[in-house]
Amino acid sequence: MSDHNQAVAHQVGGTIKSFSVVWVILLVLTAVEVFLAYEQVPLLIMLTSLMGLSVIKAAMIIAYFMHLKFERFSLFMTLFPMLVLCIVLMLIFMPDASRAFTMRPQ
Repeated sequence: MSDHNQAVAHQVGGTIKSFSVVWVILLVLTAVEVFLAYEQVPLLIMLTSLMGLSVIKAAMIIAYFMHLKFERFSLFMTLFPMLVLCIVLMLIFMPDASRAFTMRPQ
């Protein structure tokens, strides 16, 4: 590839190698989530771990596969407030979801 083509490829986005590495990392994180689902760990630890791993996976997918890592910072800053809003809404509605534990038959 000429220097101009390499510069254009770097400017547009990542390489096949970087996407492959991200894919393998996502695959490993998914395997850890499945492993946690089948293990007998305390519920709070399991849910916290699963939420944390899901946030990491979502950030990697957004950064690499939706190409936000390669975009201008101003585009990132237009999307960041929506992330904060989603997290705040999740925290607001979390108490309603916690009553599902008391609804289980004993």
